[in-house]
Amino acid sequence: MIEKNSIKYGERIINYSLHYSKRKTMTIAVYPDGSVVVKAPIETSLKIIEGRLKKRSKWISKHLDYFINIKPQVPPRQFIGGETHFYLGRRYRLKICVEKKERVAATRGCIVVYSKDKDPDRIKNLVEKWYREKAQEHFTKSLNRCFEKFEGSNIKKPILKIRKMKTRWGSYSTKGNVTLNLVLIKKPKECIDYVVTHELCHSKHKNHGKGFYKLLSKIMPEWKKIKLKLETSND
Repeated sequence: MIEKNSIKYGERIINYSLHYSKRKTMTIAVYPDGSVVVKAPIETSLKIIEGRLKKRSKWISKHLDYFINIKPQVPPRQFIGGETHFYLGRRYRLKICVEKKERVAATRGCIVVYSKDKDPDRIKNLVEKWYREKAQEHFTKSLNRCFEKFEGSNIKKPILKIRKMKTRWGSYSTKGNVTLNLVLIKKPKECIDYVVTHELCHSKHKNHGKGFYKLLSKIMPEWKKIKLKLETSND
């Protein structure tokens, strides 16, 4: 169950999404897109939730300002020639070539789209299909690479799933599946590895407690630096 609510902090209105689920603790997270997500046990009253939010209003506001200041607002993509797009952390120019055989390739600083015409909707569909194919390829390699560091931990290798997510980079399900945000294909490989490693740590620790961060720091000592890179890089 998801609810949309808001609280006031000074002159600022903080909008947040409230997710009720079968869990023991409440968490508050601020994401780079400016969204605030609260996850709470099903029986938690709105009064308790808002009380916790008000106590953390300063922290929430600080993080919202941080993401606004460090990351320039990227205008919506038009999918026209010369436009900037990102792939594995690198900036590419979109180049459109009219051909009967449709395909997409990244070469010499360009994402080249071979299309029957230059219709933006067609170009968008071709690019997004290409991103998804590349995501399947690189995310699979990342999962294989990162899972090796967990060998001997008595965990089963998860099934990889890919989909677009508005507020999360990844998730680990109770069924043992790792789901990654398609947008990650635009990020550097080390950022993809960080998200995969983060989710694999949840196979041993469900919540973000001391045990979780101890394991994450052991597997990836530089995770804080990479996390910052993930949150501040363009896409």
